[in-house]
Amino acid sequence: MLADTLATLQPADRAIAADVTAHLDSLTKPPGSLGRLESLAVTLATITGEAFPRVAPPGALVFAADHGVAVEGVSAFPPEVTAQMVANFVAGGAGINVFARQIGARLEVIDVGVVGAVAGPGVVDEKVRPGTANMVEADAMTRDEAVAAIEVGIRAAERALDAGCRCLIVGEMGIANTTASSALLAVLTESPVAGLIGQGTGISTERLAHKEGVIERAIAARAPDRDDPLEVLAKLGGLEIAAMAGAYLGGAARRMPLLVDGFIATVAALLACRLAPAVRDYLVFGHRSREPGHGHALASLDARPLLDLELRLGEGTGAALAFPLLEAATRMLSEMATFEDAGVAASQAP
Repeated sequence: MLADTLATLQPADRAIAADVTAHLDSLTKPPGSLGRLESLAVTLATITGEAFPRVAPPGALVFAADHGVAVEGVSAFPPEVTAQMVANFVAGGAGINVFARQIGARLEVIDVGVVGAVAGPGVVDEKVRPGTANMVEADAMTRDEAVAAIEVGIRAAERALDAGCRCLIVGEMGIANTTASSALLAVLTESPVAGLIGQGTGISTERLAHKEGVIERAIAARAPDRDDPLEVLAKLGGLEIAAMAGAYLGGAARRMPLLVDGFIATVAALLACRLAPAVRDYLVFGHRSREPGHGHALASLDARPLLDLELRLGEGTGAALAFPLLEAATRMLSEMATFEDAGVAASQAP
């Protein structure tokens, strides 16, 4: 499945951009007066290949998995919170539930690697293994397990599209996943760990220093080849991070706009781009997280997010909050009158 997806994935349709830009300039407004909303509309058209793209309804995919490195004390919360939060998703009480309801999103929660049974019905069981190994002591997973987790994400993206979704919001839940994401980012961008890590779920300054040391020890012990993204993922990553990368790959292969959330989601997007550079064409970045590493991850993808609300929750919440801007961009294209239609004189400026 992964090989077929990589073979199918093509760059976005840039040829349509000129026609869409010309249409935007014919609308009843000064050219360019709606700023980044206009460039967003052009981006959505190139992604979908449609002059009048639609992004509603969106599909929100939340992938959940545990991390063996949590035993090193890198998070403010104990590992059992992963399963407890999955139950909260199912019950409809989490932040992503609130925002998904607000925007009319189809929400799916996928267990890629939660330790133990997940309480409550409504979770898609795609468990590859019950959590990763502690990456300080062993590879987080095997290469085959990394591929299997990526394919979980590809299938989830395809289910969303088949259900009628026209845009993907990809989120996550996994205690200690900022640790795994920081390790991945440090290796993939050859950056010092110290500049990438933040409070995550709210750890103290002392524990932050400890977290830095844990990541550095893991990278030194695993010594992954940065030019082999699958190896980096297998040695240092997380099952839900792999699945998120897979969702980006699967969505891009089906020409869906991919609305990227915060730090962990952006690292997963970077990983997907390392596997298939054409994925970058399909990414729209929802917001800038408070996590220090997020700025580095965004810079590595030459990305400018739509929002900056100082969020650091994850789950896909920041992307969900940004979704109305995508819908506004598409409605501008399809519903705003042209100068000719409205009988309004166009600008005579040279």
